[in-house]
Amino acid sequence: MKRRIWVPSVFLTVLALLNLGSAPAAPGRAESRTDRLVAQMTLDEKLSFVHWDYSTTDPTALVYLPGVPRLGIPQVRATDGPAGATIHRPSIAMPAPVSLASSFDDGLAKQYGQVLGREGRAFGVDVIYAPMVNSIRVPQAGRNFETFSEDPLLTGRTAAAEVKGIQSQGLMATVKHYAANTQENNRMGVDVKVDERTLQETEIPGFEAAVKAGAASVMCAYPKVNGEAACGNGHLLNDILREQLDFKGWVTSDWMATQSTDAITKGLDQELGIDSTVAIPPGGEVPGGKYFGDTLKKAVTDGTVPMAVLDRAVSRIVGQMERFGLLDENPAPRPERDVAGGTKVAEKIAESGAVLLRNEDRTLPLDPATTDDVAVIGPSAKDPKVTGLGSSYIVPDVATPPLETITKKLGADANVSYAEGETLEGEPIPASALEPDFTAGKVLDPAQSGVIYDGKLTVEKDGLYRIAARVTGGNGAIQIDDGAPISIGEVFGKLTSVPLKLTAGTHTVKVSGGAVVGKPMTLDLRWVTPAKAQDAIDQAVATARKASTAVVFAYDDGAEGSDRASLSLPGRQDELIEAVTAVNPRTIVVLNTGSSITMPWLDKTRAVLDMWYPGQAGAEATADLLFGDAEPGGRLSQTFPTSEKATPVGSDPERYPGVDNVVKQTEGIYTGYRWYDHEGVKPLFPFGHGLSYTSFAYEKQTVKRTADGLDVEVTVRNTGKRTGSDVVQVYLGPSPKLSIDQADKALAGYEKVELKAGESRRVRIHVAERALQYWDTSADGWKLAGGERRVLVGSSSDDVPLGVNVQTDRPAEGKRP
Repeated sequence: MKRRIWVPSVFLTVLALLNLGSAPAAPGRAESRTDRLVAQMTLDEKLSFVHWDYSTTDPTALVYLPGVPRLGIPQVRATDGPAGATIHRPSIAMPAPVSLASSFDDGLAKQYGQVLGREGRAFGVDVIYAPMVNSIRVPQAGRNFETFSEDPLLTGRTAAAEVKGIQSQGLMATVKHYAANTQENNRMGVDVKVDERTLQETEIPGFEAAVKAGAASVMCAYPKVNGEAACGNGHLLNDILREQLDFKGWVTSDWMATQSTDAITKGLDQELGIDSTVAIPPGGEVPGGKYFGDTLKKAVTDGTVPMAVLDRAVSRIVGQMERFGLLDENPAPRPERDVAGGTKVAEKIAESGAVLLRNEDRTLPLDPATTDDVAVIGPSAKDPKVTGLGSSYIVPDVATPPLETITKKLGADANVSYAEGETLEGEPIPASALEPDFTAGKVLDPAQSGVIYDGKLTVEKDGLYRIAARVTGGNGAIQIDDGAPISIGEVFGKLTSVPLKLTAGTHTVKVSGGAVVGKPMTLDLRWVTPAKAQDAIDQAVATARKASTAVVFAYDDGAEGSDRASLSLPGRQDELIEAVTAVNPRTIVVLNTGSSITMPWLDKTRAVLDMWYPGQAGAEATADLLFGDAEPGGRLSQTFPTSEKATPVGSDPERYPGVDNVVKQTEGIYTGYRWYDHEGVKPLFPFGHGLSYTSFAYEKQTVKRTADGLDVEVTVRNTGKRTGSDVVQVYLGPSPKLSIDQADKALAGYEKVELKAGESRRVRIHVAERALQYWDTSADGWKLAGGERRVLVGSSSDDVPLGVNVQTDRPAEGKRP
């Protein structure tokens, strides 16, 4: 969810009470408490449930429903939160959801949800907008860090476990963004053309799993899907979500994603967002729902929208309130925050989701006793990269710099040196370069908005410049020439630093923004020139040359609202790593990234450890992994390509970013690793890849057809010298009975197993019946593919050493398979 206003906070205008009656319970169904409550509501009270309200005075009630006190229905509050409860700052910053998925661990996913659930309840909220389950289809997509995987099975299992964890604490989960929301570029204007089989087999499974796990709510998305807005798409909301998936909760829109009042007749129950582009001061007049406020009231009054339709939407919301005990006379007390416990879980997930991509000559783990001269390089080593940017941005309770935890591991006698390597903030833009001059400091009074600066920037030489901004008390954007706006402000981190290629000459610069209620907006504009950037690289090289080991921290900035410009590390980080490896062959790269990246320097490094955005315990987890006090337990939940072109969407603009506001998913079911297999394209790292500090062997695979799928057994043996974990992955080959497109192999099951040195274990992995099926478009349903199929077992999509054939036709009735 991304807010389009500077201060999304309002008071609901009091409307005249008007009770036009309500529909009775459906035939054959006993009247429930929810039915009775809805029947007693006035029209205005009903309308108060179908669009979110906002507070200008209480930040914990920023997004809320007022309730109906006279009927004993309390207020309901909501927060964003795929990686933490954003309603309060600070709060526990969990590792990015993509890190969680990379753990391949349902138990940890449930614990992740429990932390979110407790935090939300402790902060006084009742609904959290999490998890996000959209497929990782576009490697550059800005919000890949907020979601899970390119594989529907991994996405679904992770989502289901997290939903159960969230809701076990009494917090309602809202799974998002339904559906086909796989890019940020033009997300509000794009029309996604996707065939039914591709939709059902790649994108819907994550939502289906969350629904089956009991998710209270679903958030619909910005894009159109096959010509119809997702938040008013009867096929998505009614045919699939309600009828096929049997969803019983309510559907809310993304921020300002509601497109029409009649969307309520097509399955949308609630509108989120205020149609305002100016800040609203305390007590100021507030707009209600654009489509589900006065407009809907008129439609109900004149009969354009039946009262029964409104009642249905309200009943779905109140019904979930009843389900979660919010209507009880003595509702469950809210817990205290558990920062220590939540941080412990965050650290475990950061370790279990960390992926060791490369480890030449067993460079890792480092031995503190023999590692006494280390150069630590990179800005995120000193100013930790904790979380991604946008509506999910979290201000952590605490976040130790990795430089500090590494120094602590090595002890007082070791020599630990530091170099920034990539300068992010630089120096104030001089008056000689800006016309008119810009003075840092207060730029807007509280609750004010508008243009902050409108001028020209002159640069002397062509080159890569960084434009940096520090903002307090507001949000805004910087636009240079006709380029994409650069989002700045409190939901985009304490420092925004964006590299831009500028040609020598004069460029237009426009800065606009809005201050929050209660404090002014301040802005400091700075830049890093190419010369200063080179100085930082030179200093890092000099530091690395003197050390026996160099550890380079590299990062990217995944963010809501825009996709990454490329799969390269931003700025000059690739150059930095190349330069460091040239003078220190014992170089280790630690990645704080939200999605796949290219690595032109890979072969020159000794080790690469991907920590993702590791949350507030990320530094402790990183140090424990580097020095062997923990083991990297993650495996890639997405394929890492060799280049932007060598991806399922990279060579066809109709697939991404789209042509004339239309994206065509013509790759069909060949998403992620399925495309690499089908096209014979070698990735940089395959789906499921991840190294360990020990080694494993698989043997004695057996497969048995059961009434509800397959039982696959394999003996896994730890052939190394230390305890470690492995993710045993089962892939299923195509059916010989089908002439339609099929994956060469598709993930059908997995199990994470931890073994001591020399230990072996017989592991059973159940493959669900759904994995043996395909979506039959003509029958509009799932059908068994059948035939003899190959069942493969291995440690990644590109490493499946074991395989047997099994007959998958359904056993005759009454006979054991």
